[in-house]
Parts: sequence; structure tokens; C-alpha cells
Amino acid sequence: MIGIGFSIAAFRGDRRGVSAIEFALLAPVLIAFYFGMSEMAQAFMAQKRMGHVAATVGDLAAQDDTLTTVEVNNIFAAGQTIMHPYSTDDLTLRLSSVTVDSAGVAHIDWSRGSGMSPRATGSTVTLPSGLAAPGESLIFSEVAFEYYSPVEAFLPGITSFERSYYLRPRTVEKVLLA
Repeated sequence: MIGIGFSIAAFRGDRRGVSAIEFALLAPVLIAFYFGMSEMAQAFMAQKRMGHVAATVGDLAAQDDTLTTVEVNNIFAAGQTIMHPYSTDDLTLRLSSVTVDSAGVAHIDWSRGSGMSPRATGSTVTLPSGLAAPGESLIFSEVAFEYYSPVEAFLPGITSFERSYYLRPRTVEKVLLA
């Protein structure tokens, strides 16, 4: 009996291996936290690149007086290049010219899309308040991106990002499509 009581008391007082047990309990949580944070950082970077695509596509179109179909396709290609190293398979773009009429209603002058249907000519769009006065024209770029998580345990399924930009033509009143 004394031998058993002595070994229990000795075991209770022995602190060797406490660090190993604590590490074994905390390691899975810390590893999951690390992978979760790195995955969130990747998704954040994909969203930021997609925002740069929307701004760049609109800006390139706003710099021209008249765009041809080839130039619009080149602008879309430039936008896809900005997304690298992310896959552009799920990147969709649309570029439109919008003019506000005398009643303050914005109408589509022309629209082209890459993976996204163009807006119908003459259709109306809602602009943010105070963005354009009657008679003014804007370039309207829209981009959508479907982000697939490589580690689906942290971001299961698809995360959709969308961004729109409105830019004023730089050198003319309205950018035309030839």
C-alpha cells in the first residue's frame, strides 16, 4: 500500500512532459488558425486584384476617344493579366458607356462583355447619387470573380467578389464604340 501511494504521489508531483502535453493540445488549434489566416489572406489578395482589374479596365477605356472591338478585347486581356497568379477562368468583365439624359436617367450607349452578357443598348442603370449630371457620360466597368478556396475547410464553396467602377471620359464628352 505504501508503494502504491508513493507512486501516485510521485506521479502527481512529476512535471516532466507537461510542455509536451500542452503542445499536443494547442498545436492543432494553432495550425488550423495559421492555415485559416493564410487562406483569408489569399482571398483578400484575390479580391484586391479583382478591384484593380475593374479600375484598370475602366481607366483604359476612359482614355480613348473611340474604341474598336479589338481594343475592347485587348483591354479585357489586360484585365485578365492583372489577375495572375489567380485563375481567370471565373473572371467576368463588362464595359459600358452610360449617358445621363435630361431627366437624370442613365442609359446604356454601348456595352461589351467577356464572360458576362453585355447590357442592352438603351437600357437604364442606376448610378450612385450625384455621380453624373444630365448630359454627362461615364464609362462603367463591372468585374465579377469566383474565388475557390484551395483549402475548403476554411472557406467552403465559392466566394463571389464583384466590383464596379464609374469613370469620366478623359479627352472627349463620350467614348464611342466603332
